[in-house]
Amino acid sequence: MMETERLVLPPPDPLDLPLRAVEVGCTGRWELLNAPGAPESTLPHGLPPCAPDLQQEAKQLFLSSPAWLPLHGVEHSARKWQRKMNPWSLLSALGAPVPSDLQAQRHPTTGQILGYKEVLLENTNLSATTSLSLRRPPGPISQSLWGNPTQYPFWPGGMDEPTITDLSTREEAEEEVDFEKDLLTVPPGFKKGVDFAPKDRPAPAPGLLSLSRLLEPLDLGGGDEDETEAVGQPGSRRGDTVSASPGSAPLVRASSLEDLVLKEASTAVSPPEPPKPPPQEQWAIPVDVTSPVGDFYRLIPQPAFQWPFEPDVFQKQAILHLERHDSVFVAAHTSAGKTVVAEYAIALAQKHMTRTIYTSPIKALSNQKFRDFRNTFGDVGLLTGDVQLHPEASCLIMTTEILRSMLYSGSDVIRDLEWVIFDEVHYINDAERGVVWEEVLIMLPDHVSIILLSATVPNALEFADWIGRLKRRHIYVISTVARPVPLEHYLFTGNSPKTQGELFLLLDSRGAFHTKGYYAAVEAKKERMSKHAQTFGAKQPTHQGGPAQDRGVYLCLLASLRTRAQLPVVVFTFSRGRCDEQASGLTSLDLTTSSEKSEIHLFLQRCLARLRGSDRQLPQVLHMSELLHRGLGVHHSGILPILKEIVEMLFSRGLVKVLFATETFAMGVNMPARTVVFDSMRKHDGSTFRDLLPGEYVQMAGRAGRRGLDPTGTVILLCKGRVPEMADLHRMMMAHEQALAELTKRLGALEEPDTTGQLVDLPEYYSWGEELTETRGLIQQRIIDSVNGLKSLSAGRVVVVKNQEHHNALGVILQVSSNSPSRVFTTLVLCDKPMSEDPQEKGPASPDVPYPDDLVGFKLFLPEGPCDHTVAKLQPGDVAAITTKVLRVNGEKILEDFSKRQQPKFKKEPPLAAVTTAVQELLRLAQAYPAGPPTLDPVNDLQLKDVSVVEGGLRARKLEELIRGAQCVHSPRFPAQYLKLRERMQIQKEMERLSFLLSDQSLLLLPEYHQRVEVLRTLGYVDEAGTVKLAGRVACAMSSHELLLTELMFDNALSALRPEEIAALLSGLVCQSSGDAGDQLPSTLKQGVERVRAVAKRIGEVQVACGLNQTVEEFVGELNFGLVEVVYEWARGMPFSELAGLSGTPEGLVVRCIQRLAEMCRSLRGAARLVGEPVLGAKMETAATLLRRDIVFAASLYTQ
Repeated sequence: MMETERLVLPPPDPLDLPLRAVEVGCTGRWELLNAPGAPESTLPHGLPPCAPDLQQEAKQLFLSSPAWLPLHGVEHSARKWQRKMNPWSLLSALGAPVPSDLQAQRHPTTGQILGYKEVLLENTNLSATTSLSLRRPPGPISQSLWGNPTQYPFWPGGMDEPTITDLSTREEAEEEVDFEKDLLTVPPGFKKGVDFAPKDRPAPAPGLLSLSRLLEPLDLGGGDEDETEAVGQPGSRRGDTVSASPGSAPLVRASSLEDLVLKEASTAVSPPEPPKPPPQEQWAIPVDVTSPVGDFYRLIPQPAFQWPFEPDVFQKQAILHLERHDSVFVAAHTSAGKTVVAEYAIALAQKHMTRTIYTSPIKALSNQKFRDFRNTFGDVGLLTGDVQLHPEASCLIMTTEILRSMLYSGSDVIRDLEWVIFDEVHYINDAERGVVWEEVLIMLPDHVSIILLSATVPNALEFADWIGRLKRRHIYVISTVARPVPLEHYLFTGNSPKTQGELFLLLDSRGAFHTKGYYAAVEAKKERMSKHAQTFGAKQPTHQGGPAQDRGVYLCLLASLRTRAQLPVVVFTFSRGRCDEQASGLTSLDLTTSSEKSEIHLFLQRCLARLRGSDRQLPQVLHMSELLHRGLGVHHSGILPILKEIVEMLFSRGLVKVLFATETFAMGVNMPARTVVFDSMRKHDGSTFRDLLPGEYVQMAGRAGRRGLDPTGTVILLCKGRVPEMADLHRMMMAHEQALAELTKRLGALEEPDTTGQLVDLPEYYSWGEELTETRGLIQQRIIDSVNGLKSLSAGRVVVVKNQEHHNALGVILQVSSNSPSRVFTTLVLCDKPMSEDPQEKGPASPDVPYPDDLVGFKLFLPEGPCDHTVAKLQPGDVAAITTKVLRVNGEKILEDFSKRQQPKFKKEPPLAAVTTAVQELLRLAQAYPAGPPTLDPVNDLQLKDVSVVEGGLRARKLEELIRGAQCVHSPRFPAQYLKLRERMQIQKEMERLSFLLSDQSLLLLPEYHQRVEVLRTLGYVDEAGTVKLAGRVACAMSSHELLLTELMFDNALSALRPEEIAALLSGLVCQSSGDAGDQLPSTLKQGVERVRAVAKRIGEVQVACGLNQTVEEFVGELNFGLVEVVYEWARGMPFSELAGLSGTPEGLVVRCIQRLAEMCRSLRGAARLVGEPVLGAKMETAATLLRRDIVFAASLYTQ
């Protein structure tokens, strides 16, 4: 009953309830009391104050009720201050600089001021936007380091800086030209001029030739024989003329009008001898380092820097010249101690309170040098594309591209600069980046001295002389006589434990070439290949072998080196993929002890701790960790930068025993090894495979031999396939100077050929023959390159073969490869039947002496004994002529039969009827046409209308007539004298080639310079007078791909895209891995890629029209859009561990691409601000921020 009543009754109001809420204490606890009149609190003065919850307060004030914010009340936020108008302020101008100053005049003895004199001041209104002078005031502090692209650079050293007087004098001279009387008639550089007045006018002034009288003897109607011509010397009076009769003496043929002077035979005055040219100044001065420097400490009692060891002679000589503020070029051997010279220059700059810049070709080298110099000097800074540490330091280390940017932007750092040190300066020979070194050397001001360091500059004196002429200062060239640790070069032919001792000395530590070791290696290789032929057949693979063969060779080699304590070893392999294959194949090799494994493990843990969790589990990180624990390492551009630094540091500690590296590791610092191994002597230079250059070989071989640890360094060249030719090895291991000296010695020992009597035209006969051969070769190359020429080289076509094995032998094409870039023609060729199975037993072929019939015709090869045949794979250059004859042959059947008969058990079988028929037909043609069957005419038959082909054919016919009329071939002494002349001429030609390579003339690119200026003029970057326009100023702010980026900016191709899309598109300009953009790209990116290619095509067409030797396809082909999707996803925040599935590109190349892309975004940001595009500038800033994160921009271990 009570429950029912309670449910029916309405609840009372809470305020009417007899309850009281009481706060108990200060903890916030409450109690309810139903006693009336209870206190509100148990504390006398209430609770202590406490801060409200800021999050709740902000939410309540700003999110729940935003109406009270000031932005909704215009009357409270909009304020206006009445400005007092002052129209006169528009007319005010800054005061002109003071043109003069007061200079105190002092007594020369006492120094007492005697009075004051007003002197005029020069350069009083200079600024960074109007002057190149160092006297201009410094710019803002914010631009003191990097400068500003809108500023002028400082005046380059070696060029005369014009003064105010020079400029004013030049302007006055230009204004005072009288166009009636003061026009010049003698061109600059000419000895005489021409007077164009009619011949009835008085005699011309001295030194001028009358054009009308010079042409008078050519008048068919005859002329007045009494007319005379005044020919005088410059400086003679008007009356000093010489009378001459045009008909009294025949005209002498002259090469130019300026040399044409008509003279009387009897009364002619012989001209005075021309003055001898002044002796050419020698800018490169070699320094003698053979004699010791006895008075070194007397000349420098207090050196700026001291080492714990005694410097070598060449180091002391360099230090002496540094104290005199001279520029030096230290061309010392690897590990000789070139860094000592750089250290002294840094210490000297600190002593003088100036600055030094140390430049290197690669960023990794800059990081290593920063660590070394910071430990030595302390006050060292680092500037790279993404790192800026201590820019105020007295010694700044940077890449050469950074210094170029600072020079062009007028950085105020250049004011305090005393030394610039160029490490590895031979990078100036690099096809792509060498221009950076040239620009920096040209742009350095006169007060900056230069220190050049390199171990592999073959022409040190010529190179230094070029720099000296450029800067108008002497360059002291300091070279070392020999390496501190001599090298021994070996050939290795082993491939199994039984043959691991097949190591043959080729070049000893004294530089002597051992032919005995070479032939021993050849015999060892030949013996093994003959055993292989007896077991598996005669067919041998032409390639270097697969991973299995490589694994056997390296296991065998490393076991031998480990037995002889010749580890650590660097293996140079010219392919990133082969580096990884070779290291991964040595799974059974473990070269470290347990203590070394522990040290490697701790070092790896410490270095990898800076990476995020997913980045530590990257496949490359895990694989490299496993290799490093076993003492193996890999170093190439596809490796992540942090892993490369780990490998370098472990290698320098001696914990990496075997390092597989590409050529870039040869740039490393303090990374010598006991042994260096070359996997091959051939490399791909971006276009073709070629042998190593001597400079490249020396640079890499120089890593062998640790100073103070090894008596000699060991260099080993692996012979996986055949042993390389002795001449190629000799050329690669001996530098150009040695080869040139040997040729000079040989030339001096040769007997002079007899060119008297009937042999008087022997030299001309030789040159005609050489020119005819060269002309035919050029025509043949044009034929091969043409479409009709390739169509004619089909199966069944009879050709004339001329190469090392065959001399004018007839052959028939059996098969043509489908690979168009490197087309190969498989051909059946006539040859002599070999009398011996061993080609070594054949006597040397007697050198042939070409008679007119041999040169004019082809004089086909005819077998002297039984006729035989062979199948050869011909390159296009091996085809000497394409005949009009075509045979019906079954190429596949002939090839199958020939390859079958190469096996030992089928060697005695007779050839098939198809082979015999083809050989007999070729022999019949050779007998019917001894001088060669009729050939296809390039103009009439192949429709080649090229001017060079037509002119070449006319020149060839003219040379054939000259050769047929030669008299020397009728002399009985012709063969012997011709051979002497040919040997001499071949040596002279090789000497000229080497001399050209060693001279600075091989750097001449003046025609290309004019063509590139014409490109800039056509695109509107410079005007007709050469003044740089706005587009040119924008291009100057770019670090690479200047034209393409500027055109994209001015076409507004980037402004409408989002930052991540812009970054993805620009990756095509910096990506090094080839490949096309994927099909999964958004439509915006696909359209962007096509637009970038269209702009590049337009630029390429302009370049071709201006004469540059680069096709449009080649220019557009430089763009690689293979990483567009990868960069797009990275900019959108995808972790690096997930990027590997998007592309097969190595991780290191992806990192390098993103790093270079961030630098490009920064340069585009500056260019956008320069041209007034703030929106694009903000987008490029955002794009650079999106790219800079995680493992891609992890800090270098060398800077920690």
